[in-house]
Amino acid sequence: MGNREDLLAGARRCLEEKGYLRTTVRDIASAAQVSMAAIGYHFGSREALLNQALSAAMDEWAASAGRLAGRGDTAAERYADMWDRKIADFGEMRWLWTASVEAFVHAQSSPALLAVLADDQRRSRRMVAAQWRGVPQEEVAEEDVRGLGSVHLALLTGVMVQCLTDPEQAPNGRELAQGLRAMAELLEK
Repeated sequence: MGNREDLLAGARRCLEEKGYLRTTVRDIASAAQVSMAAIGYHFGSREALLNQALSAAMDEWAASAGRLAGRGDTAAERYADMWDRKIADFGEMRWLWTASVEAFVHAQSSPALLAVLADDQRRSRRMVAAQWRGVPQEEVAEEDVRGLGSVHLALLTGVMVQCLTDPEQAPNGRELAQGLRAMAELLEK
């Protein structure tokens, strides 16, 4: 690996161990075994490097978690299984979710990070809507991106925060499927 790749790998290790806000330039340089000046040369700033490392980690998770179809005979069983797998990821990859929440808070005073996170959300909404509709991303209707994709992303974020805050009381996949079913019934009234 070159310095750039070493820095990305080092930044990821720092995100895993220290989180977004507590990671310093010195931490990253030490983890990557390169000079601190290399961060500025390759990325411009600590923040730009961490933003790229966090975005890459989220993309990696999204690619592995992109399987919307779970196991089960019914759509509700498959949906519940898919959520159970995502909820397990929240526990197993706690560092990623904690770092993303830290980044969101920091983004409120960082236009560059806010732009990265907003772009990631736009891509996620489109990807999820396409997965649900079973069509390529370029064919998904904008109303599905704004509706279906946004609702799923809101659920994902909300369930993730519940799992980080109070894992013992966070919902499971079956409860989420039942809750959505109840909401749909109420909306039909």
